[in-house]
Amino acid sequence: MRSGSFTRREFLRLAGAGAGAAALGALLPEHGEAQAGAKPNIVLILADDLGYGSLGCYGFKDAATPNIDSIASDGVRCAAGYVTCPVCSPTRAGLMTGRYQQRFGHEDNPGPPPVAAANFGLPETEKTLGDYLKSAGYVTGCIGKWHLGHRAACHPMKRGFGEFFGFLTGAHSYVDTLAGTDNPLYRGTAELAKEEYLTDALAREAVSFIDRRKHGPFFLYLPFNAVHDPLQAPERYKDSFPRIAFPRRRSYAGMLRAMDDAVGKVLAKLRSEGLDEKTLVFFLGDNGGYRLPGESLNTPLRGFKGETFEGGVRVPFMARWKGKLPAGKVYGKPVLSLDVTATALAAAGADIAPSIEGVNILPHLSGQRDSAPRSDVYWRFVERSGARVGDWKLVNSGGGAPMLFNLAEDPAETNDLSKDRPEKLKELQEAYRHWDERNVAPRWLDGRRAKKPAAGAGDSAEK
Repeated sequence: MRSGSFTRREFLRLAGAGAGAAALGALLPEHGEAQAGAKPNIVLILADDLGYGSLGCYGFKDAATPNIDSIASDGVRCAAGYVTCPVCSPTRAGLMTGRYQQRFGHEDNPGPPPVAAANFGLPETEKTLGDYLKSAGYVTGCIGKWHLGHRAACHPMKRGFGEFFGFLTGAHSYVDTLAGTDNPLYRGTAELAKEEYLTDALAREAVSFIDRRKHGPFFLYLPFNAVHDPLQAPERYKDSFPRIAFPRRRSYAGMLRAMDDAVGKVLAKLRSEGLDEKTLVFFLGDNGGYRLPGESLNTPLRGFKGETFEGGVRVPFMARWKGKLPAGKVYGKPVLSLDVTATALAAAGADIAPSIEGVNILPHLSGQRDSAPRSDVYWRFVERSGARVGDWKLVNSGGGAPMLFNLAEDPAETNDLSKDRPEKLKELQEAYRHWDERNVAPRWLDGRRAKKPAAGAGDSAEK
C-alpha cells in the first residue's frame, strides 16, 4: 500500500476490517489478530451453474433444498450477491485470490484439456485463500472441482491446500468417475479407481476432513460440480419427482437434491462436533444457470451463464456464523465473491494484503455498519462486459449498443434507459474504463472458440 494515501477501495476494505473487529469483540481484538484458540473454522461451499432462482430460499419449487436453505435461515441471505465472471474458472480465480481475475489475465475458461492453452492456470504470482489461511495457522483442504489449472504447478496442494480430493478441470461424470482420460479423480496427486456417485463421494470426504481436523482451526473449500452438466441424477431419486414431466428437469431436480443432502451431511457433522458457533460457513454459486431447457432457473432475472445480465452474474450467496451473524436476515446491498476472501481473513485475524480487492462484509451483515460494502461492481468476459454503480447497471452483451438499466426499479433488466439517460450511460462507461485501466489482456481464450479479446464496455462483439 502506498504510504500516506489510500484509494477509496483500500479505505473501504480497511474500514470494514476495523468495524468487523468491533462487531466481533473478543474474537477480533483491536490489532486484528484472533486470540489463541478463538480462530473460527471456515467452510466455503461453491455450487456449479446454480441459477439465482434454483433454491427454495430463492423461490425454487420443483425440488426442496432444506439443508442449503438452513444456511440462510440460520444466517444471512444476500439478495444481491455477485460473482466476478459468468463462467466457472475465472470466478474461481477471483474467489481464491480476492482480486478481480482480469488483473492477472485469468479471464476465460480454457476448454477441455485437449484444446486448452498450454499456459492455462492460476499464475504462480497469485496467492490463494488457502495460502493466506495456511500461513495463519489453518489446516486447509480442497474437495471437489478445482478448475484453476491441471499442470503440476497449479495443483491445489501447490496452491495452499494441504489435502485434495477431486478433479482438476471442468465437467465430470457423476456416475462413471473413470469416464474420460483427461480429467481423472485424485486423492492428493494419486489417481483413483471408480468411485460412488460423485456428489456423495465429495460429501463423504468433506465429513472425513472435518472429523480428522475438528480440533482446528481448519479451512474446508468444497466446490461441488453439481449442478453442472452432464445431467445425471442418483438412482435413489429416479422416482422422487413424479410431478415433473420433463425428463431433464427430473434429472436436474435429483442432482440438486443430492447436493442438498451432501450439504446437510457437512452441516450435521459440524453440529455433532459442537462446531456450529466456531465455524463461519459460506455458500454461493459460481455463475448463473445455463440456458438449456430443464436446467437451472435464474428467475426473476434476465440472462444466463456466459452473459453479464443479472442472470449470469447474480447468484445465491449466504453466510452463517451462529452467535455472530443474525439468523434469517436478508441483506439487500451488493456483495461480491471477492468479499468472501477478505471476510474469511478478517474472521481469522489474518492480514488482508493490499492487493486484495474484497471487503470484509461481517460488520455489514451483522448490522454494525449501515453503509454498503461497495458502491460498484465490474465485469469483463472477453467481448462481454458490464458495471453496476449504485442502482445503475451498464451491460455490453457482445453484439450491439450498450444498455443501461435501473436495478432498483427494474431488477429483471427489461427497460433499456440508454437513450433516455445518456449522461448516466456515459458516467458508467467512464467508471468502467477507469476500472479497466488496471486489467491486462486475457492470457488465453477458450480453445473451443475463436475470439477477439475486445472487452471495452460499449464495443460491439459476439460470443
